[in-house]
Amino acid sequence: MHRTLSLALAATAMATTTIPGVSVAATPGSVRWGPCSEKAAPAKAAPAKAAEPAGAPASPTLECATFEVPLDYRDPHGRQIEIAISRLASREPSRRRGVLLTNPGGPGITALGYPAVLAATGLPQQVLDSYDVIGFDPRGVGRSTPVTCDLTPEQQARGNVPPYAHTAADVAREAPKARTVAEQCAGSRTAWMMPHTTTANTARDMDRIRAALGEPKLSYLGASYGSYLGAVYATMFPKRGDRIVLDSNLGPGGYDVTAMRLLARGMEDRFPDFAAFAAAHPEYGLGTTPEQVRAKFFELAARLETEPVQGFDATSFRGFTFDRLYSDADMPLVAKTWQALDTNQPPPPTPPFPGMENFMSARFSVICGDSRWPRTVREYQRNVAADRLRYPMLGGATAGIGPCAFWPDERAEPPVRIGDRGPSNVLMVQNERDPGTPLAGARKLRRAGRRPSDRRRERPQLSALSAGHSCAHRLLPGRR
Repeated sequence: MHRTLSLALAATAMATTTIPGVSVAATPGSVRWGPCSEKAAPAKAAPAKAAEPAGAPASPTLECATFEVPLDYRDPHGRQIEIAISRLASREPSRRRGVLLTNPGGPGITALGYPAVLAATGLPQQVLDSYDVIGFDPRGVGRSTPVTCDLTPEQQARGNVPPYAHTAADVAREAPKARTVAEQCAGSRTAWMMPHTTTANTARDMDRIRAALGEPKLSYLGASYGSYLGAVYATMFPKRGDRIVLDSNLGPGGYDVTAMRLLARGMEDRFPDFAAFAAAHPEYGLGTTPEQVRAKFFELAARLETEPVQGFDATSFRGFTFDRLYSDADMPLVAKTWQALDTNQPPPPTPPFPGMENFMSARFSVICGDSRWPRTVREYQRNVAADRLRYPMLGGATAGIGPCAFWPDERAEPPVRIGDRGPSNVLMVQNERDPGTPLAGARKLRRAGRRPSDRRRERPQLSALSAGHSCAHRLLPGRR
């Protein structure tokens, strides 16, 4: 979990914009709240039914509801889909400033329970008093109208990143599997949603949430992919943001091929922290120097490619290690798991990731629909060859070929260009050694958003925290 306390304090200190927002077509007060223990139903129902946050901590004060938004905003009165939202309401109306929309990352992650998670992990009382904290399942996800690619258990176990490619032939062998997934998405029973399940439309949904709640502006806290969503919202609706905090930032292209390849750099940035930890704890038997621990990584990966151990193959081993490097608190678990695999013992149990099929389907819909990816096997082969040398721990996987290479060419609209248009009161907070959203991407986003007059000045320092934030990338969804 990212540093919610620091971010929340930063959010309360930010300046506001002075230009009043303009409401979109939505009826203030149309959202009717109910307890989150009930299943989702349209907000127009009387009384409103609530949306149940999957896996969310129980909270007697968390309320939920659903309401409708256009599938295609070019046809606002056409087909509608549901968006599930949650609210942790301020108990101090006299101190209330407005609403704080939140997003923990993804794309594809259900977030109805996120306000309760923030409150339980240290969100200051000042923030809880000042805002109704709002969570929502983005379109295509969870209790909102979901998408599916009808992924088989084997396809789900494959994960979001292809297996490590050691040769050009490995990339070529993976291409038919990636094409099959893309074809399943395009032929599924929710294929009608795919062209419209994009970050731009999720930003439009956010503005509908704002309008439906009767708010002239909204404040926002987003992490990882949520940073890109916040940047897109600020770009598309520059007069409607109040206080905006972006944590663990993607680059200005969002989750494009560049961001996917940067995951390998993030692994290299972050791994020395784990290597130092393991070397300082020789009881794990992974080495007594960071260099020995790094060598153990490659040794285990090579062994597991030849013969899986205790349900782990090389792909799941790399994915598990990457996923668990987000937090210092998980380092003992990583070390124990490595130790178990090294000695062919049962590893510590880890709970399964809930809603895997929908998570992966929604993720593919967004990242493949937001931007155009390389279309030829040869280009992925070149990328893999380069990244294997640059980032040997993970580069042969993150540069590999996936379903986006075979996604339909048709796009409802071009990607949103993140530039210097929009409010100047956006606070970016960035970890120095973040595995999933490396510092390099955050710096690119910062440069893209700076006005020419700002670029001539000394570059301001990003606020840097220690490594670790929300687990949003999930190289291997089958293990957690």
